[in-house]
Formats: sequence, C-alpha cells, structure tokens
Amino acid sequence: MLISVFASAQFRTDRLIDVGRSALYYEDYVLSIQYFNQVILMKPYLYEPWFLRAVAKFYLDDYVGAEKDCSEAIRLNPYIPGIFELRGLCLIRQKRYDEAIEDYDKTIEFNPYDKNLWFNRVLCKIEKKDYDAANADLDSMITMWKDYAKAYSLKAEVCMQQKDTIKGAEYLDKSLEIDPYDGDVWAYRAMISLSQRKWKDADMQLSKAIHLKPTAVANYVNRALARYNINNLRGALDDYDKAIEIDPNNFLAHYNRGQLRVQVGDDNRAIEDFNYVINLEPDNVMAIYNRALLLERTGDIYGAIEDYSKLIDQYPNFWAGLSNRARCYRKVGMTSKAELDEFRIFKSQMEKHYGRQQRWSKQKQHEVRKKSEIDFDKYNQLVVEDDNNTVQHEYSTVYRGRVQNRKIDVVFLPLFQISFSQYDNGVKSYQAFDSDVEKFNFEQKPLRRMYVRCGVKSLTEKENKEVFALIDTLSFAIDASRDLNKDKGLILQRAIANSVVQNYADAINDLTAYIQTDSTLSLAYWQRAVCQARMNEYDASRGVDIGLKTVGAIVDLDKAIRLNSNNAYLYFDRGNLYATNKDYVRAIDNYTEAIRLDSNLAEAYYNRGIAYINIGKKDTGISDLSKAGELGLFDAYSAIKKFRSK
Repeated sequence: MLISVFASAQFRTDRLIDVGRSALYYEDYVLSIQYFNQVILMKPYLYEPWFLRAVAKFYLDDYVGAEKDCSEAIRLNPYIPGIFELRGLCLIRQKRYDEAIEDYDKTIEFNPYDKNLWFNRVLCKIEKKDYDAANADLDSMITMWKDYAKAYSLKAEVCMQQKDTIKGAEYLDKSLEIDPYDGDVWAYRAMISLSQRKWKDADMQLSKAIHLKPTAVANYVNRALARYNINNLRGALDDYDKAIEIDPNNFLAHYNRGQLRVQVGDDNRAIEDFNYVINLEPDNVMAIYNRALLLERTGDIYGAIEDYSKLIDQYPNFWAGLSNRARCYRKVGMTSKAELDEFRIFKSQMEKHYGRQQRWSKQKQHEVRKKSEIDFDKYNQLVVEDDNNTVQHEYSTVYRGRVQNRKIDVVFLPLFQISFSQYDNGVKSYQAFDSDVEKFNFEQKPLRRMYVRCGVKSLTEKENKEVFALIDTLSFAIDASRDLNKDKGLILQRAIANSVVQNYADAINDLTAYIQTDSTLSLAYWQRAVCQARMNEYDASRGVDIGLKTVGAIVDLDKAIRLNSNNAYLYFDRGNLYATNKDYVRAIDNYTEAIRLDSNLAEAYYNRGIAYINIGKKDTGISDLSKAGELGLFDAYSAIKKFRSK
C-alpha cells in the first residue's frame, strides 16, 4: 500500500512539473509558477521546480525572486551548470557583476568549451572596467575559437575603452571578415569612422548595419549625420523621418531634422520639430532659442517674444536674446519695452565687449555640439549624444525575449477552442459563437459559462486559483456521483477547466471518458483535438515525433464536423492542423469553407493569406490579409508590410 501511495504521489509530481514546463513553453509564466508552487509545497527538496520557477520569474523581470529560487536550487543540487548560468544572468540584470563572474566561473568549470559562457563573463569584466582581465579571457577565446567573430568585436571594444582607436578598428575589421552579417558590429565600426570624420565610410557601414537591423533607430540618426557632412541633405532628412517613424519620441531625430529643415528653408515644419522637442524637454534652451528665431522669421512675433523672454529669465546676460526681443518689441509697436532691452545692452557695452550672434559659415556649417552643451554660439549646429561610443551589450543566453516586448511574428493564428473567457478580435460587433456551446450552457447550467475563443488567455494568479478551485469542486462532485452517465456534463466541465490551465493530459483523459459515455457531442471531439494539438506543439519542441498524434487530432475534427457541419471554427482548426503538416492546399480549402460559413471570420482570412503566401501566391495572400485587417485584425497590416518588403 505504501509503495502504491508513493508511486501515485511521484506520478502527480512528475505530471505537475511537465504541465508547468508546457505552460513555460507557451509563455504563460504566471500559470507555470502556480504549478511549480504546488510541486514545491509537496516536495520542497526537489531542485527542478525551484529552477523552473526561477526561469518563469526571469521572464517576468523578477530578477531578485529568480535569483533566490536559483540559490535554493543550487543548495539542493550544486551540480547543474544551467542553474549557475541563470543566476548569473539575474545578477547581471541587477548590475552585480562580481557575483555574476563567480557564477560564470563555476559554470565554465562544468562546461569549459562553451563560448557563450566565456562571452558573458568577458562582458561582465568590461562592465567592471577590468580591461586587463577581459583581455586575458579574450586572448584565450581567440586561441580556442579562431573564427569566433564576437571575440574580436569585444577585443575592439576593450581597445576603444583604452583609447586605442587604430587597433580597435583592426579587430572590428577582422570580426566583419569572419561574420559580415552582424549589424551591431557594422554600427560600432561606423562609430569609429564618424569619430575620424570619415563620413563616406560611415555612410557605407551604417547602410550595411541598417540592412541587417532595419529597426535600430540610432543607426538612422548616425547615418543622417554622415550624410549631412557629405552634403546629402535629402538622404539625411529621409533618415530622420525613418528614425521618427520607428521611435516617435526620439529627441535627436526631431531636433536635428528641425535644424536641417531650417537649412533647406522649410521653416514652418522646422517649428513643428522644435515644438515636439520642447514638449519632450520643456527646459531645453537651445530648442527654445531656435524656435524663437523661426517664429520671428515666419511672422509670429508674439510667440518669438515669449520664447526670448523664457531664455532671458534664465540667462539675464544673454545679450543676443535681448537684442532680438527688442527688435520684436519694435515690430509690434511696444517701443518702451524695446528701449528697456536696448538700455540693458548699452549698459553692458560700457563694461565689456559685446559680440553679436554668429551667422552660418562654411567653417561652422558641419560642426556638431554635445546634447548637454549649452552654448548659444552653437545654436545652429546638429546635436550628438554626450557619449557616442557607448555600446549596448546583449548577453548570450537561451532565455531570450519576453512575449510582452516582441514585435508581431507572422505565424498562423492559434486554434479556436472552448474556454471560460470571451473573445473578440478587435471589432466589437463580432463575437465568437457556436450553437452547441450555447445549447450546453442552457441545458447543463455549468458552474462557469463556456465561450468560444481563439487561443489561450493568460490568466492572472487570482484567476488561476479560481480555476484550480473549480477543478477541485468538479472532482469532488464527480467522485460523489452515483450516475456518471447522468452527470457526464461535470466531466466535460472539468476537461474544459483543465485545458484553461493548460493541463492538457488530464483534459484529454476527461474528454475520452466523456466520449465513451456520449459519442454524439461534437464539442468533446473538438476540444480533444485542440488539447492534442497543443500537446503536440510542446512535444515537437523537445524533438518528439508528433506525426501520428497530429493525424489523431485531425480524425477528431473530422468526427466533430460530421456531427456539426455548420461550425466554421472546426474547419478553421482543421486547416491549422493541415498547415502544421505543411499541407497548405488542404489548409486553404478548410479556411475557405470556414469563410463560406462565417464571412466575418477575420482569423480565417488571415491564416488563408499566410497559407497562400507559403505556396507562392503572394498577391492573393496579401489580399486575404487586407480583408483580415478590414475585419479588425490589425496585426494583419504588420504582416502585409513585412511580406511586401520581401
């Protein structure tokens, strides 16, 4: 009996860990933490749930909590290098580089030939400004991996920090010789060219960086500076336009575009840029001065007076500002105020030399000033960052990206399924609806109302606990039932609840039990196919062959369609499963049938569009994506842009 109890507890623990891993895979980090909490409560001496919970917390930016969980996992099992690596990353995010280096030292003991570990340790030493230790590691890396481009780019960075620009450029050139497809290295190489005033080289290098990383705003801003210095003003303006399109709040792009617009005589639009800069930084005196000059030039004299007054209040001895304000006062007939400003200037001339504001000259035209520099003699110069050689380090790790920060990926939209939460695709008038679901709600009076939705909703911690409590309530009712044939609705409800918290194995067990009792309900086959498909995706990520299981899910959808042939969502889901097998022709046929049954099903247009593009019918696919966008799926426009750019 004791052996049986132990085996049952072990099975439940393993199942919870596996379900938690699945939730991690689907980026539902809050839910995965709930599963790992249960395991830790039952068996706090296992290192794995502590480690996996740390992974989830890391993705949620809880670096302190992740570090603590890693430390507990290490206490329980100090022989797993991945735990030290994750804790090292958490310490890096907290800027505790000495402790991170200690963890990487330990990890490298386990895996001395993992170059990513060496790479991260070198970055930590660079952050500490321990350049001698960083150089020693880099020499070792270059000895072990002669063709590792990143080692040479880091070597270049150390040289730059030690003011050896020539050697730094040589190492960057070597890095690019090995890997000419690293946009960051091209951008860094361009920074050296900019510092050496090699404008054409910088233009070429930044163009390559932009080709490889087209959304990096700094590259457009820096290329604009290079183009400005080779008198390609139109190209510079285009670059500032693109930078602002990507990052509408970019200070440098707005400020410098305003300066360039002044040069080409586009005063009114230059004022718009300076307005934007001043909204971002209300006390930016250089922007206020530029706007004052432009307002005076375009006839807004009172606006110019207001700006000059702001500057004079802050800088009482700003003689050029006083002179300009006096001129504006005279233009609007405020002679007495003009005379007061002129008297202040005259008085200052009695005490020291007074020089007027310098005009544009060929010598000054291509000079720049630092962003924090306040010098009214440089009012008409472009601005660069105070430290233009700062490198944003990207640590090498398998723990990449957070779902909340990602750009849209052009992939098939997920399966429709039964859930406890409503779904809308952006158009408020559209609501996913199925007559069988409504019939079940009406006849069975479930404890939680059921809905049709596309994809899985990520639940809050409170919502997860509510669903777990519902599962316990349903389990108690099922165990107490004397007639499961009569109470079979409870089994279906528990299956839906398990699928909501992504426990697909238990959900499939319940759905199979329901089908054995009642084989006439399409909902059971539909939901079982969805759960199997979700499990298949997770298993495929671990290298498991899912071919037969995918066929099984399609068979379930075939049965569901025979029982309810007017359900558009069933055809949509079957189309998705065919698409998973890269059978795009059959997928298109199913999406087409779904659209015939529900002409407002934007998701079907979207997925059919991607399927068409996958078989080479780009124009037809983009037409479908356009229709999906029209129906409320606004991500479709991002997909259109991406495919058109290809």
